[in-house]
Amino acid sequence: MAITRRNKLGKIATIGFFDGVHGGHRFLFEHLRKEGVQRGLDPLIVTFDTHPRAVLQSDYVPQLLTSLEERKALLSAFGEVKILPFADIQSLTAAEFMAQLKDEYDVQVLLMGYDHRFGSDRLQHPQDYRRIGESIGVEVLTMPEYTEGEWHVSSTEIRTALETGNVAVANELLGRPYSLCGTVVHGVGLGHTIGFPTANIKPLDPHKIIPRTGVYVASVNTPSMDNAPAFLYIGTNPTRNQSDVTSHPSEVFIEVHIPSFRGDLYGRTLEIRFMRLLREERRFNSLEELKAQIKADIDSTLRQV
Repeated sequence: MAITRRNKLGKIATIGFFDGVHGGHRFLFEHLRKEGVQRGLDPLIVTFDTHPRAVLQSDYVPQLLTSLEERKALLSAFGEVKILPFADIQSLTAAEFMAQLKDEYDVQVLLMGYDHRFGSDRLQHPQDYRRIGESIGVEVLTMPEYTEGEWHVSSTEIRTALETGNVAVANELLGRPYSLCGTVVHGVGLGHTIGFPTANIKPLDPHKIIPRTGVYVASVNTPSMDNAPAFLYIGTNPTRNQSDVTSHPSEVFIEVHIPSFRGDLYGRTLEIRFMRLLREERRFNSLEELKAQIKADIDSTLRQV
């Protein structure tokens, strides 16, 4: 369906899923803006509602750094954003898709990441896209690879860092703390029992990555507090599970204790921002030993935020 244009300027566009909107993506978007200013074109970021592999491979389960709403909000800081249903365009060749961008959004220049490929015909070389662009009146530019120190900045690298608990590296590559939004649900009440009440979190997006098990220094946004220092636990509750025959040892819990908060959070949505891994998960011999360690963890958390 054709889009009514409200702006007389044409567009300079870039295409991608942009999971995480990390430093490499922002490097691309900054060049998009600069090229747009030089050429008198408005920046346009074209992305998709669903991870392409989830459409192309029925058994693929995405592990995402950002939900659709998070991605849209982050991308909007760099230009106009168009979110296309990938299922509707998956069969288009590169030429057909580029023609659609030109016809519907007045794209005159296409800026591509150094390793980006699109189209059902699976073209492999930048010159193939430039050749198509020349035939339909779209100039194609290719960006160089972006690195940050010794790191190759990519969504895959960040996922690996989170899966291994290396939150500091993930945050450096993201350019911001990794965050997880979830609803506060009822748990078993162990935190209240030992004097450290926790909010049990059910993630809003089941496809977002849960960092590896362990204890983390974090901050939390609640309905009444911003960036509240927090003690975050991700794990299977091995101390409780060793004596609880009804427990499921493989179930992973996400629990957050906010030292400065007093009140009821059930049913509320919290945003957790991961700062660093404090220690690995371990089993304690008693609840008193667990209680003493949690107190030490909280003291350490408050010193580090």
